[in-house]
Amino acid sequence: MSLKLDLNKELKNIFGFSKFKGHQEKIISTLLNKNNLMVIMPTGAGKSLCFQLPALLSKGTALVVSPLIALMKDQIDLLRKKNIPAEMINSSLAKKDIDRILDNCIYGEIKLLYISPERIQSTLFRERFKKMNINFIAIDEAHCISQWGYDFRPSYLKIVTLRDLKPQVPLMALTASATKKVILDVQEKLSIIESNVIKQSFKRKNIHYKVITCESKITVLKKIIQKECT
Repeated sequence: MSLKLDLNKELKNIFGFSKFKGHQEKIISTLLNKNNLMVIMPTGAGKSLCFQLPALLSKGTALVVSPLIALMKDQIDLLRKKNIPAEMINSSLAKKDIDRILDNCIYGEIKLLYISPERIQSTLFRERFKKMNINFIAIDEAHCISQWGYDFRPSYLKIVTLRDLKPQVPLMALTASATKKVILDVQEKLSIIESNVIKQSFKRKNIHYKVITCESKITVLKKIIQKECT
């Protein structure tokens, strides 16, 4: 059976979707072939599926670096509802809980480990990381790596040091906010070749902008709503 057929079958079985959106299938195939890549997709286009599905199709654990605790929790809650073993490590956890989670990643069946960039440099994490079977590292909000990004975070620069511990593990950078300058900067820092930069158009067919000059906003708004609802 071809990789394409396998991916579509697994997409349906695990997530209940009948087909991929945009460049999702190309992104997943590139990652499963052990290539470093950068993904630029608008919010809501399905970036998380691009690392969640390959994590479930690969042996070992996928490491997902995310800067937002709330985002980590939302994604983990959704994964657990599908009986997918996922954990997170951030500043809200006690040391004993972090210890337990890291052991489960080494000896258990954790498929996705979400971690904040600040935790990557801890001795506890790095020593356990050496023992983990990591299939890839996904870096969410990857524009934070670049000094030209709107939300530069110095701790993101340390992520690439994990390559010193596991040089064969591919890196996947994902963002919805990247200028050309930011893209080039992230490419350079993560050694991503141009052909593996996958960018989806930010144009939304269901969104339109129109400037209307009027005296009564409420009157115009009512007319628009009535027109759209009839």
